[in-house]
Amino acid sequence: MATKSTETKKKAPVEAKAKKAAGAKRTITIKLAKGTIACNPNQRACVNGLGLKRREQVVTLENTSAVRGMIKKVLHLVEIVGETR
Repeated sequence: MATKSTETKKKAPVEAKAKKAAGAKRTITIKLAKGTIACNPNQRACVNGLGLKRREQVVTLENTSAVRGMIKKVLHLVEIVGETR
């Protein structure tokens, strides 16, 4: 009996979209200026979501609309230290 050799052809991986250069990413640097002890739970969750855990901590994040919205909710607690475009 002659068996037909079955070669499984793998699809070529889809090329990823061209990524921006590392220096071209938009970032924003924020600092937690005030504590979260007297905040409501939603504001505390936003601060935690931004990666801030203690006062005077500085974090650099990607400048997206989601991050901007979280910063807007707790603008009275944070300071924007720097921004790159």
